[in-house]
Amino acid sequence: MGSKFTFSKILNVLIVLGVLFVIGRYLYMKPKYIQGEVAPNFINYLPSGDSIQLSDFKGQFVLLDFWGSWCPPCRAESPDLVALYKKFHDAKFKDISNFEIISVGIEKSKKRWLAAIKKDNLYWPYHVSELQRLKSKTARLYGVNEIPTKYLINKDGYIISVNPTFEELDKILTKHLEHF
Repeated sequence: MGSKFTFSKILNVLIVLGVLFVIGRYLYMKPKYIQGEVAPNFINYLPSGDSIQLSDFKGQFVLLDFWGSWCPPCRAESPDLVALYKKFHDAKFKDISNFEIISVGIEKSKKRWLAAIKKDNLYWPYHVSELQRLKSKTARLYGVNEIPTKYLINKDGYIISVNPTFEELDKILTKHLEHF
């Protein structure tokens, strides 16, 4: 009976440790900011060397997309991102001037990053990477610990959605179309 009691205690401890691990991992992986918070400004560099900063996009909706060329789920989303950009970039909105995507490459290899942009036809002009993966200033600023991670930012610089689905993005942006 003593060994059964010990086995039961060990099993309970393992269950508690497992639950704590799952909760801890969830909290660690959760993005730093939530809906309603001001999106922190950042300065980063395009492949051309030109700098951009988030505050340059006031008056527009911005989808801040953290992704990686080496990340299968990120690459699987590429067609949906392209379709979203095609649908809304040149659309007429009633209360914003434009919709843009800023892709933040969580990368180490500039060559692989640029090749993935080309291969996946990510043709919008705003691609940035510090080539330090999750240690980059922008990833740390936004608390990005896993990819893909997305933030939808409104015209006033507030986060209006964190990790939205493409259906949610479509619904949010459609509400702001001029003819809606």
